[in-house]
Amino acid sequence: MTERNVPGFAIGGLSGGEEKAKFCKVVDFCTDKLPPNKPRYLMGVGYTLDLVVCTALGCDMYDCVFPTRTARFGSALTYYGSLDLKNAQYLIDIDPIDRKCVCYACQNYTRSHIHHLLMSNCTVGAQLVTIHNLYFQKHLMSSMRNAILGDTFDVWVKEFIRNYTQTSKVPEWVENALKTVNIVLD
Repeated sequence: MTERNVPGFAIGGLSGGEEKAKFCKVVDFCTDKLPPNKPRYLMGVGYTLDLVVCTALGCDMYDCVFPTRTARFGSALTYYGSLDLKNAQYLIDIDPIDRKCVCYACQNYTRSHIHHLLMSNCTVGAQLVTIHNLYFQKHLMSSMRNAILGDTFDVWVKEFIRNYTQTSKVPEWVENALKTVNIVLD
């Protein structure tokens, strides 16, 4: 396939529940065999850590229902992990989903308001979280692109992982996958 002059390549058949370490090995193997000057599309991948790790491994594009599906359950994606906005701790929280986010939901609604909408089974709550999650993923991808173009991607990844996992241990599969592309976490 690599000998044909195709506009890009799709990597599929993954994200079906296999171990993350095996998943990363397959992605790394595939991207290593594909020409670097052609887009590499990884099908069905949308978890935040997966996007960062797979971008480091050489993938360029993704598609997944994750940001919208998880929004229906009240889970908001942020650079510091996910927030379960159905959780009672957000009942009187007057902050936006993410203070640094400029999406419509964050500019116009509080966590408390969205919590109330979600708990009332009002579809607007899930729609607002969907707006935020899609904006977050677009911003995440743009940030990675800018770091790659600025030749600071390894620094960006280290800072992202530090923020994203601040309340938990970095998963071993993340550390090992990043080591294969010479990104060693502190």
